[in-house]
Amino acid sequence: MNYRQLGRTGLYVSELCFGAMTFGGEGFWKVVGTQGQAEADKLVGRSLDAGINFFDTANVYSNGLSEQLLGKALGAKRSSVVLATKVRGRMGPGVNELGLSRGHIMDSVHASLKRLGTDYIDLYQIHGYDAVTPMDETLRALDDLVRQGKVRYLGASNLAAWQLMKALGISENKGLSRFESLQAYYTLAGRDLERELVPLMNDQQLGLMVWSPLAGGFLSGKYRREQQGPQGSRRAEFDFPPVNKERAYDVIDVMDGVAKEHGVSVARVALAWLLHQPHVTTLIIGAKTEQQLEDNLACTTLKLTSEQLAKLDAVSKLPPEYPQWMLERQGGDRVPPTK
Repeated sequence: MNYRQLGRTGLYVSELCFGAMTFGGEGFWKVVGTQGQAEADKLVGRSLDAGINFFDTANVYSNGLSEQLLGKALGAKRSSVVLATKVRGRMGPGVNELGLSRGHIMDSVHASLKRLGTDYIDLYQIHGYDAVTPMDETLRALDDLVRQGKVRYLGASNLAAWQLMKALGISENKGLSRFESLQAYYTLAGRDLERELVPLMNDQQLGLMVWSPLAGGFLSGKYRREQQGPQGSRRAEFDFPPVNKERAYDVIDVMDGVAKEHGVSVARVALAWLLHQPHVTTLIIGAKTEQQLEDNLACTTLKLTSEQLAKLDAVSKLPPEYPQWMLERQGGDRVPPTK
């Protein structure tokens, strides 16, 4: 297992992060996974044995049950790992039991700490944007948690570039703890992140945590033009994240050829491609079975050739959009000198 610096912080995390979204299976989350404590213990234990030191969940996953199961599975190992969770989603029927207000954040962090069985959270992330709560209210509340020692680092998830940059600007202006990472969707089947967010993250030295690196299972190797996936699969019940399937099938065709050259699964190629991208810090992998976990873990040793990377890039690259094509056209005469 390799370890990478999380953004500009002094924290190093494994290049694979175990995601516990499949733990619990309550309510809506049943379509994602239904692992109980015994399965959680096995998957977490194997991840620890493989060198994973980064674990991610959210309070909203199975209404808090995911946090509870993950906390118990980590047990005495908790102090040796980086533990991340999130806040924003609805956690009760009350009008104020969701969002990023000071009240909901303070209530949520105490509940998460209790469920996780810990007295601090290494990385506390907002799970999205709240159009009602002023950003400075959210950031001040999060900064208070850092100062109180309940949270060590802050992160964001699912923000647009302007929202993320606005938050960073407020934090710098007011002397508040800032977001050090972004958790975002990014795959060979969906490289939208590269338009605005990747340049921003590079400029501001933010770490990138990739969620759903297999596009909700679409890049697992189970889907082809002539094969719509197995019955009972996650995509059959919950067709998410959105994928341009025709473009994705073209990508899968090339991935399949690369996979056969290495004698590995298509899923392993999808994960390995992401690990070859310099702006990626870690991939959040989730598994329903130990077999899936083993295949995902093996992606860290798959080295793609420059020719294979070029083929994958060509078939999956974003179509040109304004202002990107103008920035590229104008940028050639102002390349920084090499040292």
